[in-house]
Amino acid sequence: MGFGGHRPRRRFGQHWLVDPVVLDRIVAAAGLAPGDRVLEVGPGRGALTERLLAAPIGELVAVELDRDLVAGLRRRFGGDPRFQLIEGDALEVPLVPWRAEASPPAADKVVANIPYNITGPLLERLIGRLDRPPDHPFARLVLLVQRELGERIRARPGSAAYGALSVRLQMLCRCRAVCPVPPRCFAPPPKVMSEVILLEPRPASELPPADLALPLERLLRRAFAARRKMLRNGLAGLVAAERLEALAAAAGVDLRQRPQDLPPDRWLALAEGLNRAVPPPHGDG
Repeated sequence: MGFGGHRPRRRFGQHWLVDPVVLDRIVAAAGLAPGDRVLEVGPGRGALTERLLAAPIGELVAVELDRDLVAGLRRRFGGDPRFQLIEGDALEVPLVPWRAEASPPAADKVVANIPYNITGPLLERLIGRLDRPPDHPFARLVLLVQRELGERIRARPGSAAYGALSVRLQMLCRCRAVCPVPPRCFAPPPKVMSEVILLEPRPASELPPADLALPLERLLRRAFAARRKMLRNGLAGLVAAERLEALAAAAGVDLRQRPQDLPPDRWLALAEGLNRAVPPPHGDG
């Protein structure tokens, strides 16, 4: 395999997925087609890399931080002209250095077994934020994440896991679970349950208008900071009580509800009404 006696490094959050069934489900969820360009974050020893290169993809760019693993990956896959390996931190290096001579792809996709300690910032880099689109849009992302985070991302209104993160991510992507991944599927086993999730970024036509992105962020932060309170109390002071009632009614929102009860489209409608009624804070932009 070319990796010698390399041992997983705790500081890199290394837990290598070794279960063949889960590996195959990840590849199936990616829906790979001829010509697809794939970004793999954290290839480790290459168990998933091998399966990705067995598909008729156009190109695979893998980003690995551990220099010892980089050497082994180059020995193992360097003979495949579709394989490009970048040594570095996925939060810092260019993530889409596609070869200029590559033919136009069917889609750009991401497959990642993300170290759990960088999941938040890497997600932001891959899919952007409500107020900041990603540098490069992807058609589909298949990510192995901690189960608790996966549950929060795809939570439905009314559930305990539903929060501001759920609203943001569901406005940006279509989100669903692919499969649970227990600790025994890794070497070494982590102390938490994991799951594979599929994110399909929404087209620009389905995203919130750019001028609502910051008002929506402010609204979500304020409301979910008081998630146990009714919206009437959590949003008190934004506008006069009577005006808030009218804006909420127009948005189809009952102010007796709590933040976790509102689906993303009602949050957007409420932000739109409040944005017309409340001038942005000085210096916002």
